[in-house]
Amino acid sequence: YPVLLSPLTFLYFSVLKVKNFFTRQKKFKIPIICVGNIYVGGTGKTPLVREIYKIIKSFGKNPAIVKKYYDYLSDEIKMLEKTGKIYTSRKRNTAIFLSASNSHDVAILDDGFQDFSIIPSLSILCFNSKQMIGNGQIIPAGPLRESLKAIQRADCIIINGNKNLEFEEKIFKLKGNKKLHIFYSKYKIKNIEKLKDKTITAFAGIGNPSNFFDLLIKNNLNLNKIHTFPDHHNYSKEDFEILNNEKSNVLVTTEKDYYRLNENQKNICQFIEVDLEIENQEIFKNIIKSYLWKL
Repeated sequence: YPVLLSPLTFLYFSVLKVKNFFTRQKKFKIPIICVGNIYVGGTGKTPLVREIYKIIKSFGKNPAIVKKYYDYLSDEIKMLEKTGKIYTSRKRNTAIFLSASNSHDVAILDDGFQDFSIIPSLSILCFNSKQMIGNGQIIPAGPLRESLKAIQRADCIIINGNKNLEFEEKIFKLKGNKKLHIFYSKYKIKNIEKLKDKTITAFAGIGNPSNFFDLLIKNNLNLNKIHTFPDHHNYSKEDFEILNNEKSNVLVTTEKDYYRLNENQKNICQFIEVDLEIENQEIFKNIIKSYLWKL
């Protein structure tokens, strides 16, 4: 199939190149930390944005989260609103200007690595160790937004999951002599005590739902049944009739899915609360700190 789709991939890549060529870069008076990906969905950008927000707050700064507005991303916006002040707009640069005019001194850009109108102070790319780069092909022949060479624009890589020395070697070669920092992260379930000794039906409509189910299994939770839905799925009454028919004590989902439920659905469902733990976090903090004063 990738071979058959390669003409469309070439067309997509060509359009992207032309768009980037004609894009005018804008300058901002505050540092911008961009958290992005080149793999479509499910790489853990939003939890990382939350962690970076906490880190920057600990430096005594007044950060804002910036996200391009799409109707279907209301779940992610609601998640981030719990963390701190978020600015959204159809154009990311408008949201950045708005945050700066409201006395914020750092903008954390949730997704925007492919927006060439913005030059970040620090670019962070997210990967998941399970999916990595898939077949390495660009949309639609594969799962990549752009080629692996895009790593040359990144300052930092965060891989959620297990170490992958082969991948590390590949990206260091692509980066050449330019400095690149690689970190690994993992999720820790905060509300695990409430879920122990329960029989669980789990459901998810996110980029890579298997990663969510694997997290539950890895934490030795008693998973009775799983249900997968499309990314950003809006749950119907019929969906919940199916979910409630399972012989389980508790119905659980991701935090992102939870924010797409109506009040009745929320009352009979719990979401998994997670913290993102970054290996060598002090080094990561120092790197962020060094870029905040680089303007």
